[in-house]
Amino acid sequence: MSAHRLTKPYIWLVISLGAAALLVSVLRLPVERLDLRFVLLAVVTIFITSRISIRIPRLTSAITVSDTFIFLILLLYGGEAAVLVATTEAFTSASRISKKPRTLIFNAAVLACATFLTGLVGHLLFERAESQNYEFSGNYVVVLCLMVLVQYIVNSGLAAIYEALKSDQPFWRTWRTHYLWTSITYVAGASGAALTAKFMSSGGLFTVLITTPIIGIIYFTYQTYVKNIKAAELQAEQARNHVAELSHYIKDQERIQEQFLQVEKLSALGQLASGVAHDFNNSLASILGRAELVMKHTDDPKVIRGLEIIAKSARDAAKTVRRIQDFARQRTGHDFELISIDQVLLDISEITSPRWKADAEAQNIHIHLDLQNHSNAYINGDASELRDVLVNMVFNAVHAMPAGGHLKLGAEVVDNEVIVSVTDTGTGMPADVRSRVFDPFFTTKGVEGMGLGLSVSYGVICRHQGTIEVESEVGQGTTFRIKLPVVAVDADAMNNSKSGAAMTPLRRPKLVKILVVDDEEEVSTLLRDILEDAGCETVNASRGLEALNLFKEGNFDAVFTDIGMPGMSGWELARAIRELDSKMPLAIITGWGDAVSMNERQAVQVDWVLSKPFSMAGIVEIVQEISRRRDHSNQNSPRLILVA
Repeated sequence: MSAHRLTKPYIWLVISLGAAALLVSVLRLPVERLDLRFVLLAVVTIFITSRISIRIPRLTSAITVSDTFIFLILLLYGGEAAVLVATTEAFTSASRISKKPRTLIFNAAVLACATFLTGLVGHLLFERAESQNYEFSGNYVVVLCLMVLVQYIVNSGLAAIYEALKSDQPFWRTWRTHYLWTSITYVAGASGAALTAKFMSSGGLFTVLITTPIIGIIYFTYQTYVKNIKAAELQAEQARNHVAELSHYIKDQERIQEQFLQVEKLSALGQLASGVAHDFNNSLASILGRAELVMKHTDDPKVIRGLEIIAKSARDAAKTVRRIQDFARQRTGHDFELISIDQVLLDISEITSPRWKADAEAQNIHIHLDLQNHSNAYINGDASELRDVLVNMVFNAVHAMPAGGHLKLGAEVVDNEVIVSVTDTGTGMPADVRSRVFDPFFTTKGVEGMGLGLSVSYGVICRHQGTIEVESEVGQGTTFRIKLPVVAVDADAMNNSKSGAAMTPLRRPKLVKILVVDDEEEVSTLLRDILEDAGCETVNASRGLEALNLFKEGNFDAVFTDIGMPGMSGWELARAIRELDSKMPLAIITGWGDAVSMNERQAVQVDWVLSKPFSMAGIVEIVQEISRRRDHSNQNSPRLILVA
């Protein structure tokens, strides 16, 4: 049960004890000892010194210099008279802070209990609580200190318990923070009361006037002490703010360091991939091209089936190479198109439906999808790549919910960014897994996973000038957040979406003469065989300068050239050919995948870019286009940029 619920019972308990102390004091009050001096002290205590108060920092409570006069009355007239005056003074001074009757009565009851117990201790130790019968001595000082200690502990303790219950904080911390320092007020008040009592016993009523400077000194001592405490609290608050800012700065630095390390990892892997991708794609091009070429010239079903498997394996391997190349590839974004994030999320819900709905329900697993695609946000990007990223995240979320759960796809615009989130209620990830989730080849799926999905996703989002974050807790689920810059669009822009060129039906092209340039003999021979099978005449060259000389001597309809060649590169050859013939159809064949940027293509005005491994159908389509251009050489047909 919360300690706050005990506040009300505690208040009524203290009020009951205070009422009992007040009743006992009234019944035992020595009326015969009360005189004009008592009346004057009571009036000064209740109506004057009660107004001289100092607030306790960060609390609604306050302390007054009335403690000196209450001690004085206790020493001169006994505990009963002191309880009456203390109770009245507490009620009066509390009425200036709060108007709640229960609060006023509670404050009066606290001081009544403290003064009653203090007077009881004084009575037991002094036999009669009349200081004028005693000279200053060691015993007198000891008894006075014990009375101060009782008054301080009971008064501050009862108030601290109330504050601790109300704020639901530990008692010790509350008392140490807000009430420990008030001990000086009780010591100073008791000391002043002891001196005043001694003077009054010998000097009469007018000695009270002489003690006025003492009361003033005590008050200003209180005030100075409280100011020092407030200054210390202000410094402590500033220190806490500095610590919070420093902690925030450290967290930001750790996050930046983590992102920097992630970029370094991807960059290192990208450099490694760049070094092997070209040669590996050349090998895959030979495998895929030869398989398709042989498949075309055989009727044996078993051979065809075997060749289909070879071709499929080559294509899968090519996709793996492209995923690895994605780590280092940095597109310029010029070939991006306008994308509706809401439409992408709708597509993802439909694409992944078999996994989270049909397949899951077949295994008696129920996953509920909550689609929130009402952001109306548009970005510049590659819809296919973003779909791949989100499909991978959804599949990961489904894998993390073996017993079913809730899957949320949402998007919202915040500060010119659209935040796309994928949230699941699955098993979650421990901290060590979460810190490595974007590392290449790191997977928790065992042999089922390659560990490339989220690494590729990280590279894709970076190319879109975005960021990707993950929050996860074991047993609580996981949330991936992708932040992408939004673009302002109008009705016309939304209707001007890009579309791929329509595929032209295959037809046997007219005989065309093509110059093939590649330093890899297997690839060069493969291209020659495919082109000749498509009805073309080919001339092969293995070096750029050799090809340039052949181009000057021959009458070619098109040029197919590799990029990475010793001596003159494919780009340099293409520029030289453009200077000789600005309309010559040019096809760039590269083992670097899609890393060739749109700027590079436009700089030399290439017509096609073929990524290795290329398909036979793609080559045939280019041949058809070359044939059409030759047949309509008198027409200014627009150039076609085709990435195979």
